[in-house]
Amino acid sequence: MALTPSNMLPIGTKAPAFTLIDSVTKNSVSLQEAKGKKGTVIMFICNHCPYVKHVNDELVRVCHDYRVTGFSFIAISSNDVEGYPQDGPEEMYRTAQSNNYPFPYLYDETQEVAKAYDAACTPDFYVFDETLRLVYRGQLDNSRPGNGVPVNGRDLREALDNILNNHPQRSDQKPSMGCNIKWKS
Repeated sequence: MALTPSNMLPIGTKAPAFTLIDSVTKNSVSLQEAKGKKGTVIMFICNHCPYVKHVNDELVRVCHDYRVTGFSFIAISSNDVEGYPQDGPEEMYRTAQSNNYPFPYLYDETQEVAKAYDAACTPDFYVFDETLRLVYRGQLDNSRPGNGVPVNGRDLREALDNILNNHPQRSDQKPSMGCNIKWKS
């Protein structure tokens, strides 16, 4: 596994539109249909990455804590399933069920969505405001597997609280770190 940082898409970027299949419901989900009234969190994750596994419980907690305030959460897996079959839609379904994901877990088979978002790693987080302009991109918090720092979602929670309280976002946003997205050859 190669430890890879986020590419840090420029603040203010308009969220690229997409329509992908939800691995749980098998329905198409578009960004326009799934966006939140207050904002939208888009997470690039996958099934096998130890960095994602490390934060899965907190992803569910953050979603439960903030979706009631008007945020929507969307998870996307873009890994090449030929090289990494454990990241395919059937396993995505099992992962979503076993972790009780309260958000859609979408499959980006062509990897076009990951490229449009300049996603680099799993997990990779993007927070868009109510107009779908990027206000935060980066890490969930300072915890990584084995570093002894508790998973608490501090950075992502702060970004969401800043939107709710009409406060400016931090200028020193830290990139997420995780496994590189497994690109098709």
